[in-house]
Amino acid sequence: MTFLAALREVQLPLLAAMLLGASATKFLRVVRAGSAGDALGPTVLFPAYLRRPAGIAVCAVELGLGAGLVLTAGRIGAGAPANSIRLASCLLFVVVTCALIELRVSRPEVGCGCFGDFSRAPVSARTLARSALLALAGLATIGLPPIGRPASGVVAVQLVAILVVETLVIGALSPEIGEGLIRLGYSEPCELRDVPSQRTLTVLHRSRPWRRYSPLITSNAPVDVWRELCWRYVVYPGSHEGKPADLVFAVYLQQRRPPVRAVLVDAATGQTVPWPVPSTRRSRLRSGHAPQAPWPAPGVATMPATPGRADIPVSTDV
Repeated sequence: MTFLAALREVQLPLLAAMLLGASATKFLRVVRAGSAGDALGPTVLFPAYLRRPAGIAVCAVELGLGAGLVLTAGRIGAGAPANSIRLASCLLFVVVTCALIELRVSRPEVGCGCFGDFSRAPVSARTLARSALLALAGLATIGLPPIGRPASGVVAVQLVAILVVETLVIGALSPEIGEGLIRLGYSEPCELRDVPSQRTLTVLHRSRPWRRYSPLITSNAPVDVWRELCWRYVVYPGSHEGKPADLVFAVYLQQRRPPVRAVLVDAATGQTVPWPVPSTRRSRLRSGHAPQAPWPAPGVATMPATPGRADIPVSTDV
């Protein structure tokens, strides 16, 4: 196998890995944020109402092309299907390169969004060079015959060596590598964590306290949201025994399984009130039977202290 043939053959797994990795990191960001509405890189160039569908479309196209490159690499998808996927991959990187150039001119403070949260750094010459290099790699794969096992050990070593060198080149052109190393070696204090309010609301709506106490809420929209150090507080209007009440949730600002606390406050007096007791338990109390356990059975703890607020007993279910 000639060096040029080996170089062309290496581009397929490299392009597939880049596309699948880009799609996976974007999807992970959407899962963490709980919404696809956040703009990713060049999608900020679209009108606000088109940013969400544009972001979803980019993620889906990257996933489809990455999987297509893998499926058509062998003899099964050889010929026109394989060349169509490879041509589409090349055109995708050409379009991305042009979009990044426009993004660098019009919105120089915005990252490329290529790999989700790892691509926060502004678009640089390195980012443009990487995108252009991947476009050339896609062009080189058009017309490539099906990939099979290496004919010999020497050919296998040659392919691995080319792949390693090109991976190092792409790594040198990727600002995301530095961001990843920083995240591995640095733990940001919770007081400085940048956690969007939408992510906090998503975590809250998936928590056990929300499932238990949301029937008391009378409005889908919170009336107040504020942050104190490592906690974000969310207040919903509610009703308790026919009287207006406020349901106050406290969500700890961390990425995985943040603790969620809740307390019920009388809207008129500002005093905490006991959690409501279900009718079955009331019936047992009236009949003289002692309850076996409180409902629900939250642990008793203290709502994180905030300026001007006293410590109060709360539910500490997560």
